[in-house]
Amino acid sequence: MDYLPLFVNIKNQHCLIVGGGPVAARKADLFIKSGAIVTVVAPELKTEMMHHLAHCKIIWQMDEFSEQVMNDIQKPKYVISATDKQEVNLAVYEYCQNHNIPVNVADQTEYCDFILPAIVDREPMTIAISTGGRSPVLARLMKARLETMIPNGFSKLTDLVGRYRQKVKDAISNEDGRKVFWEAILQGSFIDKAVHGNADEAEKILDKRIDQAAKYGQPLPEGEVYLIGAGPGDPDLMTFKALRLLQQADVVLYDRLVAPEIVEMARREAERIYVGKKDKWHKVQQEDISMMMVELAKQGKRVARLKGGDPYIFGRGAEEAEMLVDHGVSYQVVPGITAAAGCSAYASFPLTHREFSQSVSLVTGHQQAGADGVDYARLANSGDTMVFYMGVKNAPRIQAGLLKHGMNPKTPVAVIEKGTTADQVEHFCTLDELSEMLEQREIKPPALIVVGEVIKVRDRLMPGKKLFKAA
Repeated sequence: MDYLPLFVNIKNQHCLIVGGGPVAARKADLFIKSGAIVTVVAPELKTEMMHHLAHCKIIWQMDEFSEQVMNDIQKPKYVISATDKQEVNLAVYEYCQNHNIPVNVADQTEYCDFILPAIVDREPMTIAISTGGRSPVLARLMKARLETMIPNGFSKLTDLVGRYRQKVKDAISNEDGRKVFWEAILQGSFIDKAVHGNADEAEKILDKRIDQAAKYGQPLPEGEVYLIGAGPGDPDLMTFKALRLLQQADVVLYDRLVAPEIVEMARREAERIYVGKKDKWHKVQQEDISMMMVELAKQGKRVARLKGGDPYIFGRGAEEAEMLVDHGVSYQVVPGITAAAGCSAYASFPLTHREFSQSVSLVTGHQQAGADGVDYARLANSGDTMVFYMGVKNAPRIQAGLLKHGMNPKTPVAVIEKGTTADQVEHFCTLDELSEMLEQREIKPPALIVVGEVIKVRDRLMPGKKLFKAA
């Protein structure tokens, strides 16, 4: 290691910043957040440093750096020099070396007794990333990745764990036993309840697990289920929470609409079970899938149920959740980007637009799900953008139902195959051409049908590929 990473308590300690510009202001901000008493030596202050001064966060010594100035202020614990004058920076460095004061000259590691890492702040949890001064940009990129993986609510989690540390120690005398306890508890629903501020529920889980550990010597395995919306296809559309829960699951149940790349995001040791369905061919019945989740959770396993799109939009997620509730299984629902939102965006048109449509109807086009019972009269006269899921086979009925109730035959239609994936294909026509187009182009599921004037906005966003006459 080039530098030993240390976390230093500088609360109420005197620290010095030399310089009044934006770089100096960012360094001062770190001292301020750490609770230091910050003095700034500079002949003038720029906007950001003036902000610190206006909020009484710094003491300003309006002068050039000199030994005389240092004699007039409290001896600092740490010094950072961040000026655009090399002679000043060198003078600061030499003074600190002569007086045994740790010093950092910004962006000049050869003049640094300590360096400032990129920081992920989840107070009281702090994560520091350093490249030994070789590439601050790379450190910031790593920081950005960690920021996306660690929710802001981890501060609440850390506080809660800290408050329970002694209680766990009292209940479990063995050090290895405590380690096993915390490794078991710091996963799953406890983390999410604590992170999202549900302290009462999180504490109930902790108290229950502590009681089990005191009684049986270790917490009993408790499984849970994650109903995860995997999005419409593109793995990059997965939410951070979905990815985090997927990567801690012991078993992954996935269906046909989940991209293979998403399934591969699960940890290597996780068991993968395909439970997908195709038209007229059901690999596993819905009731069996639900019971499988119950049984796996009862075995103490964490089960990720991956669903294409969103689990509560034509995903039967609520049916599965009811089964879990009936059997006393803990579960979490993670929303996903539904196909309507993802496919339209990737096809370069919105679902709403103040000139064309102020509302959206998401409709099942699947015959078994009730396509014949769709209120086409309401839809045809609503002005809604209509999105039909699983509607390719029943497209002639959808077309006939809308035309029968007076919808303009020249209403734009988009049919999007394999939406948001690298293989996405878009087809455009008017409502009266829909059935013929599907037949001629041999379009197969999975495909989404969108009906509405709002599709014309695509011509504005892609002016070189106009499809429709101006409204």
